[in-house]
Amino acid sequence: MGSLLDVIKNAGMDAVGASNPVTIMIGEVITVNPLSVKVEQRFTLTADFLIVPESMRLFEIDLEHAHQYTDNGFSRNTAEALITKIVIHPGLKGGDKVLLLRVQGGQKFLILDKVVTV
Repeated sequence: MGSLLDVIKNAGMDAVGASNPVTIMIGEVITVNPLSVKVEQRFTLTADFLIVPESMRLFEIDLEHAHQYTDNGFSRNTAEALITKIVIHPGLKGGDKVLLLRVQGGQKFLILDKVVTV
């Protein structure tokens, strides 16, 4: 069991953490590879400090394909039906504004979403 001083220190740290569990901040993506985000003109977060959800990563599907069909007894190959990729999530780009949640303790920041102007 820890000393009385350790117990008091831990209780104090828990009280401070409970009073400020989450901080919401706005940041701007500076670079994508490696990821870095500048927060409110005060400091820059590198990838080590960021938690990036899957919805903020580039996700695209390549639908290029060709298929064979039969017409009047003749087998034919069609040209490529689709020759493009479809972007499901565009991912982060330089200059994007992002909404950040500071995880309790301040060591990690969750990128919640992009901020857009209406």
